[in-house]
Amino acid sequence: MQPLLEAIKISHAFDYPLFSNISLLLYPKQSVAIVGVSGSGKSTLLHILATLLKPQSGVVKVFGQEIYQKDQKRLLKIRREKIGIVFQSHYLFKGFSAYENIEVASLLTKQPIDEELIERFGIAKVMQKRVTELSGGEQQRVSIARVLTKRPRIIFADEPTGNLDKKTATEVMDVVFDYIKEHNSALFLVTHDMQLARLCDSVYRLENEKLILL
Repeated sequence: MQPLLEAIKISHAFDYPLFSNISLLLYPKQSVAIVGVSGSGKSTLLHILATLLKPQSGVVKVFGQEIYQKDQKRLLKIRREKIGIVFQSHYLFKGFSAYENIEVASLLTKQPIDEELIERFGIAKVMQKRVTELSGGEQQRVSIARVLTKRPRIIFADEPTGNLDKKTATEVMDVVFDYIKEHNSALFLVTHDMQLARLCDSVYRLENEKLILL
């Protein structure tokens, strides 16, 4: 089986080395969590694997293709159509309603809006409200629903439940885990929440510039 994502000897640094010679594989229906202290490079690693930041050395392959050898137009197409990125900040369009935010993803990728998904996220009653009228937790759930509406093959999630209480966080992540199984997709999760991390198939700690399997 071909991995959806392959990192080969990835290294990166800013003012100081973050990590070096990191290799990782991510297969369909698989979920991987990365934990570690703040500043260890977890989010930077996610950005590199999610096509947002070129590593200083190493190779990143997504769907068997070396992504940083592609021009920006092709890279944007992969990012828009096949990759979903969930940030801790929701990045919703503030002038739009919740429904219109999800509709944007639907129009861009020509995928229908999944009403069952909206019901499972518990946001059906707020679809016509403007983003500024929603609570932080509702905004985050709309943001994740928007990402899943794209039908991505890989979901990159950076502290996706940071604005949610424990019960809602568990319910939301259950939907995400169901999604990757049903759509033959994969999840790359960065989190401080070890309880959430343990729900994934594999957990790694980013420490001393290395990935350590827990």
